[in-house]
Amino acid sequence: MKIINNLIEIFYPKICLACERRLLDHERVLCSYCELNLPKTNFHDRESNPVEILFWGRCNIDSASAYYRYIKQGNVQNLIHNFKYKGYQEIGLYIGEIYGKQLMASERYKTVDLIIPVPLHNKKLKIRGFNQSEVFAHGLSRSMKAITDSTILIRNIHTSTQTKKSRWDRHKNVSSIFSIKNPELLKGKHIMIVDDVITTGSTIESCVNTLTEIEDVKISVIAIASAAH
Repeated sequence: MKIINNLIEIFYPKICLACERRLLDHERVLCSYCELNLPKTNFHDRESNPVEILFWGRCNIDSASAYYRYIKQGNVQNLIHNFKYKGYQEIGLYIGEIYGKQLMASERYKTVDLIIPVPLHNKKLKIRGFNQSEVFAHGLSRSMKAITDSTILIRNIHTSTQTKKSRWDRHKNVSSIFSIKNPELLKGKHIMIVDDVITTGSTIESCVNTLTEIEDVKISVIAIASAAH
């Protein structure tokens, strides 16, 4: 068995999913260099951070943060691309587990009751095969005293891709596309909405505005990466 594993390592070496360096035996998903040097925000303990400011005047959130700073043509973009489009789901689980430990140590997030991933429409889910936000949410749940529920927030309308749209076009593209199942179960809860990347924040804004219809609800927002620096 050891010989077979060694042969597999020769022909299919495990590589860092951010920079593509070969991983050492003790490394998982990311090499030690990327673990230390990928640009982290450290926003989770910082009020009025750039991710929160992005939502000011748009929707009512209690706190918001992202693990990484999203920089085009950088290794964080490579990591997100491998996760979202190449199906390396271990990325979302791994980062979620790490970030969840940090969030549990924060006064702002340790009271979260429920983690809700931004939902995909069934058409897109069928094409991609998985919801990257849900995978990230499950990673967070491993480290936090909160469960993930992917059934409460429902995406009713299939929207076109956001990638090349302006900020205004993104807002129009996702406004009023979500609904809530069993809203009475969320009354008085601290909910954390999670996504993979926050750019303009339009999708999150629509999710939050749908959930704030619930009485006495507290909403936080978390992403793997954010373009808001």
